[in-house]
Amino acid sequence: MLTERHLEIFVALAEEEHFGTAAQRVGITQPPLSQGLRRLEAMLGVRLFDRNRGVTLTDEGALLLPHARRALAALTELREAGARERADGRRLRLGLAPEVPAWAAAAVAAAPGRAGERSRITVVTAPTATLLSETAAGRLDLAVIRHPAVLHGLSAGRVVLFPTWLLSPAEPDGREEQGSRDEQGGQDEQGRRDEQGEREASSERGGPAGSGAAGAEAPPARGKPRRNARRLPVAVRPREEAPAAYDLFIDTLASRGRRVETVPVSDERAGLALVAAGQAVMVTADNTLTADGVERVRATDPPLPLRLRVVWGARGPEGEAIEQTAQLLVEALSSQARALTEPPVETE
Repeated sequence: MLTERHLEIFVALAEEEHFGTAAQRVGITQPPLSQGLRRLEAMLGVRLFDRNRGVTLTDEGALLLPHARRALAALTELREAGARERADGRRLRLGLAPEVPAWAAAAVAAAPGRAGERSRITVVTAPTATLLSETAAGRLDLAVIRHPAVLHGLSAGRVVLFPTWLLSPAEPDGREEQGSRDEQGGQDEQGRRDEQGEREASSERGGPAGSGAAGAEAPPARGKPRRNARRLPVAVRPREEAPAAYDLFIDTLASRGRRVETVPVSDERAGLALVAAGQAVMVTADNTLTADGVERVRATDPPLPLRLRVVWGARGPEGEAIEQTAQLLVEALSSQARALTEPPVETE
């Protein structure tokens, strides 16, 4: 078998042109050096040196010498890379569902380092279904997924609930002013029918008009939402990305006895664009997500929390270390959720 020592003997002898000096450079005596050279020549099937006129390279040896030098350089680079990996700590492969808000994702990724762990984290974003399969296959160490989901034998932390906000289109300024004049001076027949429909829907829900959640007209944070916001579809990510979580979300919306229509979007940016264009409403856990012409209110009737969970594979030689890291991620995720639900502490 060709070894690094064979290559070192070849290069040292070619550069020193003397068996004794080459042996000292490699750190062995002359007999093992001669024996190693003979084995290398037997493996390659060529004579590397002409020993009749001192120690000179043959034509074949001169042709193979650059290859031997490159091979030794590659091995040195490999050892140095391994040393850097050890110095930087173990590598941690983390997956995040796209529904995880950016600020929560940052806190989760930073948690091991803040706890004193030496690790190099790589982060990927993928749908929950993909994260589960990648973690189960060992290509990811941990993942933050939407709950509920089939875990495929993975270990999991507690479920963390994030409050959400309903985003809906706001009434354009001109139409808002006209709406105010209609309310003061009387409404046309269509307006009265809309108002009557609101009262009937409110009676069915047992609450005031406009108190519904996604798919219904929401109390405006500022200005006035569109009158037809109740009838807009809900912008959601495709069901196949997280089937169980998707079904729970839709079933919760339908629990108010209303038919739920959806429009699939690739991400929250696309959903926000549809809301701003007046073509959809959307529920998000990102309390920073907004745009001109978009109203946002807390989704509380019904509550539509984003349910997240940390999962990991507990098997393998690093199973115990991964589990300890997973608990750090769970605590970081829980801390981010509490910051949105607990009132701020007043300080003097």
